[in-house]
Amino acid sequence: MFKEFKEFAVKGNVVDMAVGIIIGAAFGTIVKSLVADVIMPPIGLLLGGVDFTNLFLVLKEGAAPLAAGATLAEAQAAGAVTMNIGLFINTIISFIIVAFAVFLVIRNINKMKKEEAAPAPADPTTKDCPHCLSSIPIKARKCAHCASDLG
Repeated sequence: MFKEFKEFAVKGNVVDMAVGIIIGAAFGTIVKSLVADVIMPPIGLLLGGVDFTNLFLVLKEGAAPLAAGATLAEAQAAGAVTMNIGLFINTIISFIIVAFAVFLVIRNINKMKKEEAAPAPADPTTKDCPHCLSSIPIKARKCAHCASDLG
């Protein structure tokens, strides 16, 4: 059983999958930063200065009442129970960006595989007779259909 496990763990597919998961996790943090730090601020500005991270609903007040315009961090510090709509919107946008990036990568990989799999065009084995336009072998010196000399 140990030998079988060793063979399974050392197979290329398992190692490739582990590398993919590690790279995927790192890619996820990059995309999260892209959404939070680059994409969302201009969108919030276009929507009248709304910061999506501070879009939330208070479901239950905490120990201290919240001032109007309180941030999510202030609400959570006060012990309020919140529904974090803005964070959810950020997560959806992150997912869409990641899904699109993965789509582009897979699309390009599939395109490269198709190019590799496409057979090279074969050399022609026939040609047309210039006199009668019949198809004849490429090495023919005389047309079998019209008996013309092809040189």
